[in-house]
Amino acid sequence: MNITGQDLILACSAIGAGLAVIAGIGPGIGQGIAAGHAAAAVGRNPGAKGDVTSTMLLGQAVAETTGLYGLFIALVLLFVQPLA
Repeated sequence: MNITGQDLILACSAIGAGLAVIAGIGPGIGQGIAAGHAAAAVGRNPGAKGDVTSTMLLGQAVAETTGLYGLFIALVLLFVQPLA
């Protein structure tokens, strides 16, 4: 079996892209936990629905950036390949 340098770069890019997409797991879990706690808070105090919802959405938007960065890096590794 003869592996060239370009084949090695393509293989490492694919592995790196797969690892970068794993970064989406954390934000998904965190957003689910935040939504659950927000629903519980609104259930305890329905008058604070607006404040709880706006704070939850802001926190989820900040948490989602990690997943989007991982997706961006995966797409760059798969399609740009500057070393190939």
